[in-house]
Amino acid sequence: MPSPNKSRATTASVAAFIDKQPKEEVRDDCRALMALMRELTGAEPYLYGPSIVGYGSYHYRYASGHEGDAPLAAFSPRKPELVIYFAPGLFEQEPELMARLGKHKATKGCLYVKRLADIDLKVLKQIIKKSIALVRKTYPS
Repeated sequence: MPSPNKSRATTASVAAFIDKQPKEEVRDDCRALMALMRELTGAEPYLYGPSIVGYGSYHYRYASGHEGDAPLAAFSPRKPELVIYFAPGLFEQEPELMARLGKHKATKGCLYVKRLADIDLKVLKQIIKKSIALVRKTYPS
């Protein structure tokens, strides 16, 4: 039997979690991301684990047999920067968009930004849309 994910959806208050962020600029950026992700997913936010704000969900199953549920779109305010989660492999498929995004770091499925003011929000919106479409295509429900 596959091992369950360490993180899962919770019933904790997203608003209380955001309000606890120590810097006002981080709280403002979180609220801006929340509005964007709500618009793009049509879903209400929930806490996924103790520190990830998620929207929507999908079920995945890997060839290894590992499976679980994950947010369709998500972000987390971490100490050094905001982490925005994307479908793995998306960044390699979209080098032109990534080049136009602005100041960021990226790993396989995570985008790291210090402040939303450092990036082009219109480009971010396009990347989130493409990520949602890729997840829905890869893991149709």
